[in-house]
Amino acid sequence: MKRAWPLAIALAAAAYPLVFTTASQQRIGALVLLYAISASAWNIVGGYAGQVSVGHAVFFGCGAYGALASYTYLGLPPILGLPFGVLASVAVAAVIGVPTLRLSGHYFSMATIAVAELVRLVVTNAQWLGGAQGLSGPAVPRTLLDLSFISALPYYYLFLAVLAGVLALTWWMENSRIGYYLRAIRDSERAARSLGAAAPRYKLYAFIASAALTSVAGALYAVMFGFVDPDSGLGILVSVKMLILAALGGAGVLFGPLVGAAILVPLEEVSNSLLGGEGRGLTYVVYGAIIMAIARFQPGGILAPALRLMRWGKALQKPKPAVEPGQPPC
Repeated sequence: MKRAWPLAIALAAAAYPLVFTTASQQRIGALVLLYAISASAWNIVGGYAGQVSVGHAVFFGCGAYGALASYTYLGLPPILGLPFGVLASVAVAAVIGVPTLRLSGHYFSMATIAVAELVRLVVTNAQWLGGAQGLSGPAVPRTLLDLSFISALPYYYLFLAVLAGVLALTWWMENSRIGYYLRAIRDSERAARSLGAAAPRYKLYAFIASAALTSVAGALYAVMFGFVDPDSGLGILVSVKMLILAALGGAGVLFGPLVGAAILVPLEEVSNSLLGGEGRGLTYVVYGAIIMAIARFQPGGILAPALRLMRWGKALQKPKPAVEPGQPPC
């Protein structure tokens, strides 16, 4: 039963464009997968390690700017700039992770916000990165590697393949030694340290891995939209959206970010299409309401009741110990 769920989700995701065939529906599907990638990347450090970063827009922006800067200055297809963005995000994560991960709780969250805003201001005033106007990709496709498509369908399957890779890596991590260490650190860092877990080192590993995967999402965003500026690539809403998608579905749960994205992204797209520019401020209100609702009614996310039910069913299926003759049953 446990192995059937991933297969069912994979089949449903692969069949989505065959059922929902309009351009807008396929675009929404591609956006769900794109933001599920970024939220799944955030989930490694925020969900499994319990380090709630509100500055992951820095790494998203590294990927987006790396992809488009490689086109602007080297003439490469934007997707070939992905390694530059990943290397930049890993370097930034290593530099800011060492001091900030010494903090805990809301102090760590506030430190990441400060770093993200500082980077956004620096990029806004960096003319070689386009300043406030940002960078653009190729206006017309030159080769197939430019990945410039009219339909959202190719992007959908590209993002689906990347998301499958991210989830496979997360599943491996979850069931490896580092996954057990991260969950122990999340539950009680002091207890984990007392048992010999090198908490600072494993938190840094999770932070760097999360940063690298987030930059992949940023590069894919730049490939699909062909544009990035300080607000779309480094704005605080980018970080908040990752956090909310993971928390809505279930932080620290493998498919939690995907469930959160499947709920929130269509809702956001529909509200934006109905309200247009007037609905821009509504995003902040919706995000704030979702945070309060999760904190008040379901801190474990939407998938938490389902997981509890599965654990309860598994406990009922365990065979009872045999009672030896002559002994009263327990």
